[in-house]
Amino acid sequence: MHADLQPPADGLSDDDVRQQIRQASERSPLLGRPGFLIRRLHQIHCSLFLEETEAFNITPVQYSLMTALARHKEMDQITLAREIGLERTSVAEVLTRLDARGFLERRPSPLDGRVRLVRLTRKGKALVQRMRPAVQRAHDRTIECLPPEERDRLLLQLIRLVEGNNDVGAAPFRL
Repeated sequence: MHADLQPPADGLSDDDVRQQIRQASERSPLLGRPGFLIRRLHQIHCSLFLEETEAFNITPVQYSLMTALARHKEMDQITLAREIGLERTSVAEVLTRLDARGFLERRPSPLDGRVRLVRLTRKGKALVQRMRPAVQRAHDRTIECLPPEERDRLLLQLIRLVEGNNDVGAAPFRL
């Protein structure tokens, strides 16, 4: 953390918050831009995720997809895409990679043969379970520079931003 930027604490006045943002923006105008900060934080988190889960050779998107399948058992590709907020074509590419590694299986829907249903194999379920501690470490490390009492507040603010803007973009997240 930069020495000039004090960690926010409960009781910090709005003027103090604005002053700290101004100080950060003087170091770089990018630090006053939410889009830049979100993208940069995503880069940082992905790096931490890959560091913590290196032994598994699974990306954050692959893990999200596998987590959704672990929860819902079996889904079609369109529903799965909505479940994780990813475009269908991207989901198809991820499914192909995971299928080739034996982590999932696909079958035609008994209701509509054009629709393919996807589910985790036993190997895929076991991988999701084994990865959980490493993934949690990555999530914890992403926000560990915040005081513990502020971590849940940040998470709530991020939830509000996602839910409040969910209808924007090509791949909405199923809420």
